[in-house]
Amino acid sequence: MPLSAGTRLGPYEIVAPIGAGGMGEVYRARDSRLAGEVAIKVSAERFSERFEKAHAIASLNHPNICTLHDVGPNYLVMELVEGPTLADRTALGKIPLAETLAIARQIADALEAAHE
Repeated sequence: MPLSAGTRLGPYEIVAPIGAGGMGEVYRARDSRLAGEVAIKVSAERFSERFEKAHAIASLNHPNICTLHDVGPNYLVMELVEGPTLADRTALGKIPLAETLAIARQIADALEAAHE
């Protein structure tokens, strides 16, 4: 069920939708405690076992991994990262090899850090 602007999840106030996918919707929200904006990923159901490992996720510290700030019963609160998405970039046309390799390197660095 999509959330509308003004809906509150604890100290977070939904501002606008950012996107949606198979695992739920993502929203821009205001954090009333920090007076800043965050991204909130909301699931239609309570999070599965893979989200119960939030402590491990929150301990990740890498420039290519967004920071996890909080976990609710059916939502994750993350750092809001501004800028175009990979889908935005691919909509502009074929990505040159050098740019593709740079993107792949960032993804691989993040995966390596997460698995360490």
